[in-house]
Amino acid sequence: MDLGLKDRVYIVTGATRGLGLATARELTADGAKVLVTGRDEKRAAEAAAALGPDAVGVAADNSDPAAAARLITTARERFGRFDGILISVGGPAPGTAAGNTDEQWTAAFESVFLGAVRLAREAAAGLGEGGVIGFVLSGSVHEPIPGLTISNGLRPGLAGFAKSLSVELGPRGIRVVGLLPARIDTDRVRELDALSGDAAAARAGHEARIPLRRYGAPEEFGRTAAFLLSPAASYLTGVMLPVDGGFRHGF
Repeated sequence: MDLGLKDRVYIVTGATRGLGLATARELTADGAKVLVTGRDEKRAAEAAAALGPDAVGVAADNSDPAAAARLITTARERFGRFDGILISVGGPAPGTAAGNTDEQWTAAFESVFLGAVRLAREAAAGLGEGGVIGFVLSGSVHEPIPGLTISNGLRPGLAGFAKSLSVELGPRGIRVVGLLPARIDTDRVRELDALSGDAAAARAGHEARIPLRRYGAPEEFGRTAAFLLSPAASYLTGVMLPVDGGFRHGF
Protein backbone atom coordinates (compact mmCIF):
# COMPACT_ATOMS: atom_id res chain seq x y z
CA MET A 1 0.00 0.00 0.00
CA ASP A 2 1.39 3.38 -1.01
CA LEU A 3 0.83 5.82 1.86
CA GLY A 4 1.65 8.80 -0.35
CA LEU A 5 4.49 9.93 1.92
CA LYS A 6 7.20 10.42 -0.69
CA ASP A 7 8.77 13.88 -0.43
CA ARG A 8 6.23 15.11 2.11
CA VAL A 9 7.79 17.07 4.98
CA TYR A 10 6.96 16.54 8.65
CA ILE A 11 8.16 17.90 11.96
CA VAL A 12 8.34 15.34 14.76
CA THR A 13 9.03 16.79 18.19
CA GLY A 14 10.56 14.82 21.02
CA ALA A 15 12.06 12.50 18.42
CA THR A 16 15.50 11.74 19.82
CA ARG A 17 14.17 8.51 21.30
CA GLY A 18 11.04 6.50 22.00
CA LEU A 19 7.78 6.98 20.14
CA GLY A 20 8.83 10.13 18.30
CA LEU A 21 11.98 8.52 16.93
CA ALA A 22 10.06 5.37 15.96
CA THR A 23 7.60 7.49 13.99
CA ALA A 24 10.33 9.50 12.28
CA ARG A 25 12.01 6.24 11.27
CA GLU A 26 8.83 4.91 9.64
CA LEU A 27 8.15 8.22 7.88
CA THR A 28 11.61 8.40 6.33
CA ALA A 29 11.53 4.71 5.41
CA ASP A 30 8.45 5.46 3.31
CA GLY A 31 10.03 8.44 1.55
CA ALA A 32 9.09 11.41 3.73
CA LYS A 33 11.52 14.07 4.88
CA VAL A 34 11.56 14.78 8.61
CA LEU A 35 12.76 17.49 10.92
CA VAL A 36 13.34 15.84 14.31
CA THR A 37 13.61 17.82 17.51
CA GLY A 38 14.80 17.31 21.06
CA ARG A 39 16.02 19.51 23.85
CA ASP A 40 19.64 18.40 23.41
CA GLU A 41 21.32 19.56 20.20
CA LYS A 42 23.78 16.68 20.08
CA ARG A 43 21.12 14.01 20.53
CA ALA A 44 18.88 15.65 17.91
CA ALA A 45 21.76 15.65 15.43
CA GLU A 46 22.60 12.01 16.21
CA ALA A 47 18.98 10.93 15.77
CA ALA A 48 18.79 12.67 12.40
CA ALA A 49 22.09 11.16 11.27
CA ALA A 50 20.80 7.68 12.12
CA LEU A 51 17.69 8.31 10.02
CA GLY A 52 19.71 9.28 6.95
CA PRO A 53 19.85 12.16 4.48
CA ASP A 54 16.12 12.86 4.60
CA ALA A 55 16.24 13.96 8.24
CA VAL A 56 17.52 17.07 9.99
CA GLY A 57 17.93 17.44 13.74
CA VAL A 58 17.12 20.67 15.56
CA ALA A 59 17.36 21.48 19.26
CA ALA A 60 14.04 22.80 20.54
CA ASP A 61 12.15 22.95 23.81
CA ASN A 62 8.38 22.73 23.35
CA SER A 63 7.88 25.15 26.23
CA ASP A 64 9.78 27.89 24.33
CA PRO A 65 7.18 30.27 22.83
CA ALA A 66 9.47 30.92 19.84
CA ALA A 67 10.09 27.26 19.03
CA ALA A 68 7.02 26.62 16.85
CA ALA A 69 7.64 29.35 14.29
CA ARG A 70 11.37 28.55 14.18
CA LEU A 71 10.77 24.86 13.48
CA ILE A 72 8.31 25.49 10.65
CA THR A 73 10.63 28.07 9.09
CA THR A 74 13.52 25.61 9.30
CA ALA A 75 11.49 22.82 7.69
CA ARG A 76 10.60 25.06 4.76
CA GLU A 77 14.18 26.28 4.37
CA ARG A 78 15.70 22.80 4.44
CA PHE A 79 13.08 20.86 2.51
CA GLY A 80 11.01 23.45 0.63
CA ARG A 81 7.61 22.65 2.12
CA PHE A 82 5.70 21.74 5.29
CA ASP A 83 2.98 19.09 5.35
CA GLY A 84 2.42 18.15 8.96
CA ILE A 85 3.60 17.82 12.52
CA LEU A 86 3.55 15.13 15.20
CA ILE A 87 3.65 16.74 18.62
CA SER A 88 5.33 14.35 21.02
CA VAL A 89 6.77 15.29 24.39
CA GLY A 90 8.31 13.39 27.25
CA GLY A 91 5.94 12.31 29.98
CA PRO A 92 5.51 14.63 32.97
CA ALA A 93 6.85 13.74 36.40
CA PRO A 94 5.13 10.78 38.06
CA GLY A 95 3.46 11.26 41.41
CA THR A 96 0.22 11.45 43.34
CA ALA A 97 -2.43 14.13 43.63
CA ALA A 98 -1.14 15.04 47.09
CA GLY A 99 2.53 14.61 46.26
CA ASN A 100 3.13 16.51 43.02
CA THR A 101 4.38 20.04 43.59
CA ASP A 102 3.26 23.32 42.04
CA GLU A 103 6.61 23.48 40.27
CA GLN A 104 6.05 20.06 38.67
CA TRP A 105 2.56 21.04 37.55
CA THR A 106 3.78 24.34 36.11
CA ALA A 107 6.69 22.77 34.24
CA ALA A 108 4.43 20.06 32.79
CA PHE A 109 1.76 22.57 31.79
CA GLU A 110 4.31 24.70 29.94
CA SER A 111 5.84 21.75 28.11
CA VAL A 112 3.13 19.11 27.73
CA PHE A 113 0.06 21.31 27.39
CA LEU A 114 0.77 24.92 26.41
CA GLY A 115 3.80 23.98 24.33
CA ALA A 116 1.68 21.53 22.35
CA VAL A 117 -1.08 24.11 21.89
CA ARG A 118 1.42 26.66 20.56
CA LEU A 119 2.93 24.16 18.13
CA ALA A 120 -0.50 23.17 16.85
CA ARG A 121 -1.65 26.78 16.42
CA GLU A 122 1.48 27.72 14.50
CA ALA A 123 1.23 24.60 12.36
CA ALA A 124 -2.42 25.34 11.61
CA ALA A 125 -1.47 28.80 10.37
CA GLY A 126 1.22 27.37 8.09
CA LEU A 127 -0.53 24.33 6.66
CA GLY A 128 -2.64 24.10 3.54
CA GLU A 129 -5.19 21.59 2.35
CA GLY A 130 -3.97 18.06 2.99
CA GLY A 131 -1.96 19.10 6.03
CA VAL A 132 -2.11 17.19 9.30
CA ILE A 133 -1.49 17.82 12.99
CA GLY A 134 -0.93 14.80 15.22
CA PHE A 135 -0.71 14.56 19.00
CA VAL A 136 0.95 11.76 20.95
CA LEU A 137 -1.21 11.58 24.06
CA SER A 138 -1.84 8.61 26.36
CA GLY A 139 -4.38 6.05 27.46
CA SER A 140 -4.93 8.44 30.40
CA VAL A 141 -7.19 10.42 28.04
CA HIS A 142 -9.83 7.79 28.81
CA GLU A 143 -8.80 6.37 32.17
CA PRO A 144 -6.46 7.72 34.88
CA ILE A 145 -3.21 5.83 35.32
CA PRO A 146 -2.14 5.25 38.94
CA GLY A 147 0.97 7.22 39.85
CA LEU A 148 0.73 9.60 36.87
CA THR A 149 -1.53 12.30 38.26
CA ILE A 150 -0.12 15.16 36.18
CA SER A 151 -0.54 13.19 32.97
CA ASN A 152 -4.07 12.29 34.06
CA GLY A 153 -4.83 15.98 34.44
CA LEU A 154 -3.25 17.33 31.25
CA ARG A 155 -3.70 14.66 28.55
CA PRO A 156 -7.54 14.69 28.51
CA GLY A 157 -7.45 18.47 28.14
CA LEU A 158 -5.14 18.20 25.15
CA ALA A 159 -7.46 15.63 23.59
CA GLY A 160 -10.30 18.13 23.98
CA PHE A 161 -8.20 20.85 22.38
CA ALA A 162 -7.31 18.52 19.50
CA LYS A 163 -10.95 17.65 18.93
CA SER A 164 -11.94 21.32 18.90
CA LEU A 165 -9.09 22.10 16.50
CA SER A 166 -10.20 19.33 14.15
CA VAL A 167 -13.62 20.95 13.83
CA GLU A 168 -12.13 24.38 13.18
CA LEU A 169 -9.59 23.19 10.61
CA GLY A 170 -11.76 20.65 8.81
CA PRO A 171 -13.23 23.16 6.34
CA ARG A 172 -9.66 24.02 5.27
CA GLY A 173 -8.89 20.37 4.54
CA ILE A 174 -6.48 20.08 7.48
CA ARG A 175 -6.75 17.00 9.66
CA VAL A 176 -6.09 16.65 13.41
CA VAL A 177 -5.48 13.22 14.96
CA GLY A 178 -4.40 11.80 18.30
CA LEU A 179 -2.63 8.61 19.28
CA LEU A 180 -3.11 7.04 22.69
CA PRO A 181 -0.25 4.65 23.48
CA ALA A 182 -0.31 2.45 26.56
CA ARG A 183 2.45 -0.04 27.34
CA ILE A 184 4.89 0.43 24.48
CA ASP A 185 8.38 -0.91 25.20
CA THR A 186 10.26 2.38 25.45
CA ASP A 187 12.79 3.74 27.94
CA ARG A 188 10.02 5.83 29.51
CA VAL A 189 7.77 2.82 30.15
CA ARG A 190 10.69 0.81 31.54
CA GLU A 191 11.43 3.70 33.91
CA LEU A 192 7.81 3.71 35.07
CA ASP A 193 7.89 -0.04 35.64
CA ALA A 194 11.05 0.36 37.70
CA LEU A 195 9.32 2.81 40.05
CA SER A 196 7.41 -0.13 41.52
CA GLY A 197 10.63 -1.58 42.91
CA ASP A 198 10.28 -4.72 40.80
CA ALA A 199 10.25 -3.85 37.10
CA ALA A 200 9.85 -7.46 35.95
CA ALA A 201 6.83 -8.05 38.17
CA ALA A 202 5.27 -4.75 37.10
CA ARG A 203 5.70 -5.65 33.45
CA ALA A 204 4.26 -9.13 33.95
CA GLY A 205 1.26 -7.62 35.71
CA HIS A 206 0.59 -5.18 32.88
CA GLU A 207 1.05 -7.84 30.22
CA ALA A 208 -1.49 -10.05 31.96
CA ARG A 209 -4.10 -7.28 31.49
CA ILE A 210 -3.31 -6.70 27.81
CA PRO A 211 -5.35 -8.97 25.52
CA LEU A 212 -2.31 -9.52 23.25
CA ARG A 213 -0.30 -10.39 26.38
CA ARG A 214 2.74 -8.29 25.52
CA TYR A 215 4.04 -4.75 25.35
CA GLY A 216 3.97 -3.06 21.98
CA ALA A 217 7.17 -2.49 20.04
CA PRO A 218 8.07 1.13 19.21
CA GLU A 219 7.97 0.35 15.49
CA GLU A 220 4.36 -0.85 15.83
CA PHE A 221 3.45 2.55 17.20
CA GLY A 222 5.59 4.25 14.54
CA ARG A 223 3.83 2.49 11.68
CA THR A 224 0.43 3.44 13.07
CA ALA A 225 1.47 7.07 13.46
CA ALA A 226 2.96 7.20 9.96
CA PHE A 227 -0.31 5.94 8.51
CA LEU A 228 -2.41 8.50 10.40
CA LEU A 229 -0.10 11.30 9.24
CA SER A 230 -0.14 10.12 5.64
CA PRO A 231 -2.48 11.01 2.76
CA ALA A 232 -3.71 7.40 2.92
CA ALA A 233 -5.65 8.42 6.06
CA SER A 234 -7.20 11.43 4.33
CA TYR A 235 -10.71 10.90 5.73
CA LEU A 236 -9.65 10.48 9.36
CA THR A 237 -9.80 13.53 11.59
CA GLY A 238 -10.77 14.19 15.18
CA VAL A 239 -9.98 10.59 16.10
CA MET A 240 -8.18 9.48 19.26
CA LEU A 241 -6.72 6.09 18.36
CA PRO A 242 -5.58 3.73 21.13
CA VAL A 243 -2.34 1.93 20.30
CA ASP A 244 -2.46 -0.43 23.23
CA GLY A 245 -2.86 -4.09 22.27
CA GLY A 246 -6.49 -3.97 23.39
CA PHE A 247 -5.71 -2.66 26.89
CA ARG A 248 -8.64 -0.26 26.76
CA HIS A 249 -11.79 -2.36 27.04
CA GLY A 250 -14.30 0.38 26.25
CA PHE A 251 -15.62 0.98 22.76
